[in-house]
Amino acid sequence: MISTMMTSKSKIGMMTKKPEHSGLLVIDKPQGVTSHDVVAAVRGALHMKRVGHAGTLDPMATGVLVVGFGNATRLLNYIVDHNKTYEATIRLGQRTTTDDAEGELLPAGERAVNFPSRQAVEQLITERFTGRIEQVPNVYSAIKVNGQRAYDLAREGKDVELKARPVTIEEFNVRQARYGYTHSDRAGTELAGAVVAERTGDGWIADTAPHEDMQPVMELDVTVTCSAGTYIRALARDLGEELGLGGHLTMLRRTRVGRFSVNMPNVMSAHAESKTFTNREGMEVTRNRAVLDDADHALDHALDPVASAAASMNMLAVSDQEAADLRFGRRIAHDIRTTTAAYVEETNDLVAILERAKRSEAKPVAVFN
Repeated sequence: MISTMMTSKSKIGMMTKKPEHSGLLVIDKPQGVTSHDVVAAVRGALHMKRVGHAGTLDPMATGVLVVGFGNATRLLNYIVDHNKTYEATIRLGQRTTTDDAEGELLPAGERAVNFPSRQAVEQLITERFTGRIEQVPNVYSAIKVNGQRAYDLAREGKDVELKARPVTIEEFNVRQARYGYTHSDRAGTELAGAVVAERTGDGWIADTAPHEDMQPVMELDVTVTCSAGTYIRALARDLGEELGLGGHLTMLRRTRVGRFSVNMPNVMSAHAESKTFTNREGMEVTRNRAVLDDADHALDHALDPVASAAASMNMLAVSDQEAADLRFGRRIAHDIRTTTAAYVEETNDLVAILERAKRSEAKPVAVFN
């Protein structure tokens, strides 16, 4: 039903221009900008203040960022809870303060020279890092501690202790493994002398590094499908700890959020652009901002409210009378099992988000006028 709705140009399709715009944009976030930077770019392109996103991506990460505007921002709280798929590169043999290449390298003690086989790593992932697991987020995260973001406290040098939380890892596949050498004084540098690890091959005993400021590491290209709230950085860190090597991310790309994919035809691309300005203290500062690649035609890339809801949850076609009842806060006689969006098919009108009230009755929890 939903797939038919999503492809029907006559009923649910791309956004048409109206005085009051509402809808969703699927943006391929570039590296080097924050999710808030992307929201700011959409606000500028649409000349709207009511814009938000469903699920933060770190500045280092790229990929799917679902941005809502107008009344469709009400859908974001539902989208953020959907499962997600990522492609990532994990570097084993080095640890960083942030568990990714944006952080500073931590002292390693004695450098590892013995690295496991790909098969051994895959076996450990199967045994310890799939299904329902407990995960402690990195202190440089957006989680709030007594009303303050953990990363703000960490940057102030304060001790931050975050509790483990349950997450579900549906898929954690190694696409490629390789061994090589990288710089030992900074994170994120390219791998030198890389040798691809065969699936059934032995581990690797490193030779002397080609330069004194380099050290041996192992890299994994992985695909992870997981529940909302999972930190891929923490997976890299914990996998490295289990192997006794330490680990961090050098690349992260989100390819899917629920039914929203980076391969959707309406995905909007963007790029990072440096901007230099003078701050209040009179200091010259350079930082990146997000720039939409087709900002003048942003609405042409957007899903209208009904299409947005169809990509977010189950749908229920209702009559004009039922639509009127819902907008007055009344229940309607439909037996739904999960959160559902009500719409009038003839007018392509999104009416309300429904939840089950009791058997054979649904109640509105959010109404669209």
